[in-house]
Amino acid sequence: MSKQISKQQTGRQSTRQARRREEQRLREEQRRRAMRAKRIKTTGIIVIIALAAAGLIYFVVVQSQAPANAAYPPVDGISCDNGEHADFHIHAHVSIYVNGQLSSVPAQIGIAPDGSCLYWLHTHTSDGVIHIEAPAGHSFVLGNFLDIWGKRFQQLSYPGELDQVSGWQVYVNGKPYTGNLRSIPLQAHTLITLAYNSPGIKPDTNFDWNGL
Repeated sequence: MSKQISKQQTGRQSTRQARRREEQRLREEQRRRAMRAKRIKTTGIIVIIALAAAGLIYFVVVQSQAPANAAYPPVDGISCDNGEHADFHIHAHVSIYVNGQLSSVPAQIGIAPDGSCLYWLHTHTSDGVIHIEAPAGHSFVLGNFLDIWGKRFQQLSYPGELDQVSGWQVYVNGKPYTGNLRSIPLQAHTLITLAYNSPGIKPDTNFDWNGL
């Protein structure tokens, strides 16, 4: 009789142990499922944040590349923006003679007629002063200004002779310049004199910058 009781007790213990093992297995399985769900949720949140950030970056880049006025797209990588830049702000001066006569460099070159945008290189007056107002880290040559003038503002008395590669006498700060006139660096207070078929022209050696 005692042996039978002992077997019953042993069986109950085995059953309880099996039940506990099954409960532990189920708890472990639930823990693993919870961990997988947490990882999936975390990954989803990271993906959503990354997509949102990428979308924001794309929007900012597209907006920054979109011209302020579609009629005035970038020229030589120089954009027409809806405001002047203060990061890099210098001035140069150019005098142009054609067939012995001083040819005016008009005001408003590089500025949309409705004022919606300004190229980084532009003129406000007709005295030959080139305003260079650009983001930091840029440098420019005379050809950049001539491209803006000739491609976007040709109606402002653009001299066709500027497209000729010969026939020019060129001076920079009063000294002869033998390179391509389009390659002249535009630096602070650079004085440029261009003379087409105009022998005897005296180059500019000084200019009243009037605080510029």
